Amino acid sequence: MRFLTSLALVTLLAACHTARAADDEKVTLAYKLKMGETLRYSIDHRASVRSTIEGTSQKAITRSESVKVWKVMDVMPDGEMEFQHIVESVRMTNQLPDRAEMVYDSKKDEKAPPGFEDAAAAVGTVLSIIRMSPRGELVEREVKHEQPAADTEAPVTLLLPERPVAVGDSWNEPRTVPVQTADGAKREIQTRRHYELIKVASGVATIEVSYQVLSPIDPTIEAQLVQRLMKGTVRFDIDAGRVLSQEMEVDQRVLGFAGPTSSMHYVMQMDERLLDGKKEEIASKP
Repeated sequence: MRFLTSLALVTLLAACHTARAADDEKVTLAYKLKMGETLRYSIDHRASVRSTIEGTSQKAITRSESVKVWKVMDVMPDGEMEFQHIVESVRMTNQLPDRAEMVYDSKKDEKAPPGFEDAAAAVGTVLSIIRMSPRGELVEREVKHEQPAADTEAPVTLLLPERPVAVGDSWNEPRTVPVQTADGAKREIQTRRHYELIKVASGVATIEVSYQVLSPIDPTIEAQLVQRLMKGTVRFDIDAGRVLSQEMEVDQRVLGFAGPTSSMHYVMQMDERLLDGKKEEIASKP
């Protein structure tokens, strides 16, 4: 029995040593897209916002299920990649205060209901042509189709570290965001996306992401930033050099954003998953 106990202890210590070695091992994270490749991602985005102003409360609920496409056009000798960004299909649901639920499904509806015209016009067309570095830095972004409601600050790519990293290492992506103060003045807020490598297993790096506000802000400004305050995890295929999935969420309350008794509760969940990476053509609008 003592021999078995000692053997088990040795095995446990060896396993712990292996785990520590794996954690200490540095990995290089870089995009490795190939010319002619097409990557499809399913995106499920759900959001609700409940606001109370001067004693009146309203709640709006939205959901969109879409397929995002990256069609890789070129890969440069220095590793930079150029791809077309396309939304292949979308199904959107809006439940606004005092209105019946509105639904638009690009696969079924020949004509978009009122309020969905811009979304319908964007389906199947090249939204932008993007050139990025292996780190995911945007080198150039040519907008081909303007989207009035699009968030120009929304991340297109995942910024990867400049150097090899081990579990526990972190890096940052500074962002400057324009906002408007309560008196109507324009101001720039310093923020950042903070990344930390929390796990490496079976060739997949799991990265924790959080959005951090660095400048002092008041409730009026916080209400403008609330949709950006995402946190969650990204799974990145180290060998293939691409994002496998993203899971992000926001659950934020803002008090006093429009008067001392006003409040807002914003809740969002976003789930993005790689569907495939086949070399094929995408039928798109000219």
